[in-house]
Amino acid sequence: MDVNPATSPSARDGRVPPVRAAAGRATPVDGTVADTASAVPPPEIGHRAGIDIERLGRLLGDPGLVWLVDRARQRMARGRQLTGPVTLSAPDASQRLAVERLLGRAPRAGGSLSVRLDTVDAVLRRSGVSPDGLAAAVVALTGPVPLRAETRDREERAWAKAYAPLDTLGAGLAPWAERIRGDGLVRRLARTPQDAGPLVQAAVRALRALPAAPPISRATFAARNLSGAHALDEGKPLATLVLSGIRHFTGFPDGSGAQWRREAWASAGLLKDDVSSTVLTLNLRGTPPLDWMADAGEPAVLTLRSLTRRAPVVAVPVTGTVHICENPAVLSAAADTLGPACPPMVCLQGQPSAAALTLLRDLSARGAGLLYHGDFDWGGVRIAAALAGNVPWRPWRYEAVHYRAAVAALAEAPELTGPPAATPWDPALAVALAEHGVRVEEEAVLDDLLADLGPGSR
Repeated sequence: MDVNPATSPSARDGRVPPVRAAAGRATPVDGTVADTASAVPPPEIGHRAGIDIERLGRLLGDPGLVWLVDRARQRMARGRQLTGPVTLSAPDASQRLAVERLLGRAPRAGGSLSVRLDTVDAVLRRSGVSPDGLAAAVVALTGPVPLRAETRDREERAWAKAYAPLDTLGAGLAPWAERIRGDGLVRRLARTPQDAGPLVQAAVRALRALPAAPPISRATFAARNLSGAHALDEGKPLATLVLSGIRHFTGFPDGSGAQWRREAWASAGLLKDDVSSTVLTLNLRGTPPLDWMADAGEPAVLTLRSLTRRAPVVAVPVTGTVHICENPAVLSAAADTLGPACPPMVCLQGQPSAAALTLLRDLSARGAGLLYHGDFDWGGVRIAAALAGNVPWRPWRYEAVHYRAAVAALAEAPELTGPPAATPWDPALAVALAEHGVRVEEEAVLDDLLADLGPGSR
């Protein structure tokens, strides 16, 4: 036996992560627990291998040799021969004494302790303690040692089984299913394939039932489709996974914060409640309160509750057309300038809320034509595309020709930021945005919008 400098990271720091020597118990690399303090391997294993159970316990089962047994076990798991040295840095007195008892001679003084595995193998064979050598002794002390390649294959098969429910999702979610198989989200949420299987299965069950129409509270949806009303509560792994799928099929943009999450859930018809989701309108009619506000030419706020408790709440305009804008400033200016003479309007105030989608779907289903305008920037066109995925609309001064004209009329404009997005209603618009690289907000073209809304344009 020689004392050599440490040669591996685990030897240099003196720690053996897979095995802990606390209270004489060793945890092998495969996660089983072997009791080396008792120094008594399972009798049936020892007898089958011809091992002298009692002597093996005194020699190799000493807690001071836990590190040595673990190094041997790690090599076996990798399919390597039990030959050559293993080294422990900064050994304590009990570890040095255990090596001395095993090999019959004291190690040389030094900062590390090195033991040749083939020497230990020879001692065990020659002494008759383990006629089949060190490998048999390790199995007797700690249990069978699965090869890591086999363990890895078995684990991957288990993960594949856990992911299998994703194959039942429709084509629209197939890219999302493929992505989460590879991005580690499920593995981070569930840790093991045993936990991942029920998680994925529940997420698939939820996503197959979405979008919810008419919109309902998240708790009610969870009670009807999942394990209980709290299954989709914030912070739960299932909520994280389902929200990821929702954002894929609704196209809801990146963001953060409680309000952003509420809006993302609402994009699939899942609400915190039926009064938090609202939509801003002008000159829509259909109920006495709406008629009164329209007569005054004042904006009105409708809740999802008011839109779903009685149908239809809002009448289709006489003109058959509803103008949609992105920003409240446009609707407010229309109310100020045109009052009761302004044609009916709906303002999205950013991403369309569940209330806005409910209103616009109802109007569209009953024959109203929807005209849309938004900010000329990547965020704006994403909102427009998200709306188009829910209701049909035609552009209202929202094409490449209008963007180019607005850019030419501005003395200066803020720089366009964020990743590009497609503009299916007018592919030339995305090209123009990328070419000019500036954003044009609705307020910058307000005069043109108001002119379109005025009596002379109809």
